[in-house]
Amino acid sequence: MSATIEPLTTRSDAPTYTRSRVTALGALGEPFQWLLAGSLALGMTMIVGFLLLVLWNGVGALWPKPIHLVTFADGTRIAGEPTRVEEFRVGPERLASLDEATRRRIQVDAGYAWRTLYRTGNFDFYNDDFRWAADFEVAKVEAPVDFYFVERLEWGSFVGRIAVVEVAGERLAIDDPRAVAAHREALRRLGAIRSLEHGAIGHVNARIERERLGLRRVAIRESEASPAYAEAKALAEARIAELRAEYQRLADEVQRLKTEDQRYKVTLVEIGGKDKTLRLSEIVRFYPANGVGWLERIGIYLSRWGEFLADAPREANTEGGVWPAIFGTFAMTLLMVIVVAPFGVVTALYLREYAKQGRMVAIVRISVNNLAGVPSIVYGVFGLGFFAYTFGASIDQLFFPERLPSPTFGTGGLLWSSLTLALLTVPVVIVATEEALAAVPRSMREGSLACGASKWQTIKYIVLPRALPGIMTGLILAMARGAGEVAPLMLVGVVKLAPELPIDGVFPYLHLERSFMHLGFHIYDVGFQSRNSEAGKPMVFVTTLLLIAMIAGMNATAIVIRNRLKRRFAGSQF
Repeated sequence: MSATIEPLTTRSDAPTYTRSRVTALGALGEPFQWLLAGSLALGMTMIVGFLLLVLWNGVGALWPKPIHLVTFADGTRIAGEPTRVEEFRVGPERLASLDEATRRRIQVDAGYAWRTLYRTGNFDFYNDDFRWAADFEVAKVEAPVDFYFVERLEWGSFVGRIAVVEVAGERLAIDDPRAVAAHREALRRLGAIRSLEHGAIGHVNARIERERLGLRRVAIRESEASPAYAEAKALAEARIAELRAEYQRLADEVQRLKTEDQRYKVTLVEIGGKDKTLRLSEIVRFYPANGVGWLERIGIYLSRWGEFLADAPREANTEGGVWPAIFGTFAMTLLMVIVVAPFGVVTALYLREYAKQGRMVAIVRISVNNLAGVPSIVYGVFGLGFFAYTFGASIDQLFFPERLPSPTFGTGGLLWSSLTLALLTVPVVIVATEEALAAVPRSMREGSLACGASKWQTIKYIVLPRALPGIMTGLILAMARGAGEVAPLMLVGVVKLAPELPIDGVFPYLHLERSFMHLGFHIYDVGFQSRNSEAGKPMVFVTTLLLIAMIAGMNATAIVIRNRLKRRFAGSQF
């Protein structure tokens, strides 16, 4: 008997099940991917936009503009450079004073109108540098070719006509080639006067002061009744007499040049008819703003950049150059890097390679990380209290007692500013160096030790060379932050105007105790502390552009060095 096996059939009404391949969007992470990409794009847009804003305003700030002669409906006139145009809302009182047609036209535009800001200059006449001109107030705008833009050493710029140039009693027109040659000669004479006053005469005064302080030092050590003091006094008086004779000779030469300079004069006439006569050497440059071509404008533009990069500031820092600030920023950043590099690297080496890992080392690391979040002004207060008032005052007591009560190192200066910023940036260097040391493969350490090298030899010849690119990254970050800091520097050394650079031809040549200028503080001072923020706006943008370029240049140099180190150890892991 055989069994019959029937074929397996499937009911047509039985339910069927299929595996779903749909995955939740959140599980794939795509929303977060788009969020991160959007955040990156927004951040890059903000950075690029800021740089373009600074670049546009900074590059164009020194370009010579035309002069407009504006005649208002009431007959008054102004002359100046158009600086910007904006839309504004007309106030009800001003609107009520207008005629019916003008009032209706403004009301049609929802109460808004356009106005132009003119740089009129002539602060000594008007007590203001700028003037707004609303479109509905203006009857006529002209561009006369006989109007000059004059840049002066004092009182800022002048806009108007040049009536006459007087050269040794002879009256010349401004378009006379002899007038232009006389102006060049006057500027050379002014340079010679400044060279004598700040160079040779300053050097003589410094030597006289050194003799006086040397005599006072002998008096403090030996007393004024001692034979040593009498001998030192006789020698000092003889040398001071020679120096004073040299000083008188130089002063006579300066007076001769100033007397000659008084014979070169120029008379300026403003739009209202008022005139002013000044020495020809008091004019930095002048040009007919509406009568120069493109080549002349480019020449004026380049000469302004040369003045900006090589000269000292004037007119409350709103005009002139920023060379002292450039030098001060570079010198302070260089000293900061020289201090912070060895200190940060040695600390990181000890924490990573020598210290026994435990609770104490963990506390130190946490403290270092917390120091990176301390406000910079706190470092400034610490630097002023510890470096200047404590450490610096002790230095004055030990090495400069003859200068007291005037402090030498017991006040803000270049050295204390560099040390303060070194403390501010050392956590960045420590953390970056530790990460670079940890990235060196452990097998390389073990191979070096297995070959008989000591621990220090392993660190010196194996670990440190391969960690140098990471260390350089930390230094780059520290340099970028330190060069742009302002708040602590306001307490420990930076000033509005430093008449003397920290370096000169007088021994010891590098004067770390002197105050200095800084580009970051210069931006703050011109933008927020000048008598006219509108007049200082071009200088703010140009100085900001220069500071960004300077930091970028220093960082680029460090990045090139880092990349060369990376190529040297291309097989290593960082």
